[in-house]
Amino acid sequence: MLLVVVLAAAAVAVALVIQRRRRPAAPTNVRHTLPQQVDRRDFERPEAPWLVAVFTSATCHTCRGVWDKARLLASDAVAVQDLEVTAAPEIHRKYAIDAVPAVVVADGSGVVRAAFLGPVTATDLWATVAEVRAPGTLPTESCDHGVARAAEADPAA
Repeated sequence: MLLVVVLAAAAVAVALVIQRRRRPAAPTNVRHTLPQQVDRRDFERPEAPWLVAVFTSATCHTCRGVWDKARLLASDAVAVQDLEVTAAPEIHRKYAIDAVPAVVVADGSGVVRAAFLGPVTATDLWATVAEVRAPGTLPTESCDHGVARAAEADPAA
């Protein structure tokens, strides 16, 4: 009888171990980050006052649409660059870009003034670039497009 009890206890223990191993892993939270500062020498036209860097992948269907919107911002004052992951893997690694599409808007010093991860509308992208280049461009009653207004960013203003 003792042998039966020991065998039953062993069977229960083995069953518990197997059950624990079969449980699906708990979901994890993935947080993607975008740089707060870039080295303008890593990008085309570092002398331009503004940079719109678009991080993309050839296998990303959304990336093409984001690039089509961003490239229209190119001007003497705004350098716009498509950084496709297989063409520019070192820049993706350096800035830890692990999700695309990603858009970074940086000033002449490389300070990132705005960023988008994922699809972005032309209205949001263009309004954001206009606002960071010339604060006060957006009407006060409109949404902020992710850009803190001068008075909100500096309480003394």
